[in-house]
Amino acid sequence: MWFSVSDIVEFMPSLLLGAVATIEVTLLSIFFAMILGLIVAVIRSSTVRVLTMPATLFVDLMRGTPLLLQIFYIYYVLPLAGIALESFTAGVIALSLNYAAYLSEVFRSGIVAVPGGQREAAWSLGLPARETMTRIVLPQAVRLVIPAVGNYFVSLFKDSALVSVIALTELMRAGQLLAASTYKHFEIYTLVALIYLAISYPATWLVRWVEAFFKLGKSRAVDPMQLPGKTMGSDARSRNEAIT
Repeated sequence: MWFSVSDIVEFMPSLLLGAVATIEVTLLSIFFAMILGLIVAVIRSSTVRVLTMPATLFVDLMRGTPLLLQIFYIYYVLPLAGIALESFTAGVIALSLNYAAYLSEVFRSGIVAVPGGQREAAWSLGLPARETMTRIVLPQAVRLVIPAVGNYFVSLFKDSALVSVIALTELMRAGQLLAASTYKHFEIYTLVALIYLAISYPATWLVRWVEAFFKLGKSRAVDPMQLPGKTMGSDARSRNEAIT
């Protein structure tokens, strides 16, 4: 039941290969989840009902069903419709879709939190709605949701262990295979836990650093009045010149 150097030397290479697969799944999943989540958030912030209804249905479906069921459905059910996916691809898609639903609500809350006066000022200066969203609202919304997004990143890293059920040899699956063949459950699962901790703990501190960085830049929030060619000062000067 106790560790030995020979056990660590024997088990660590397989576990580290599994950890690499876990990191790959996590990074790809959070990347696609953020992109899709931001798109869904913008759509749900729209007033066009034809667009908001499918986005709302997607969010409710993903949040209302277990992640494990979604993984099973994509890997085992989609092949019945002729869509056969490898375990790695299926795992990334399932995690991306699930976390996109949650991140969309995070992004939407950030968009709603931006003061309405920012939009009104931009519109009064003649900015179209699309440019107002991309240049005024979203930069401030992203800054507001950095802590929540960081927490979801760490959670996704740990939830990636669920893809082991579809035979993807990530860290958890590698530990299960070693434990089944050697019966050294204490040593192996303790090493697995330490590897998870060694990766997630620095990631948590990185999230805190990013949060502190954006807080330092909070005073530099986007001001519609300071956009090139749209400043109140330039308009005032042009009117004064016209009068004189």
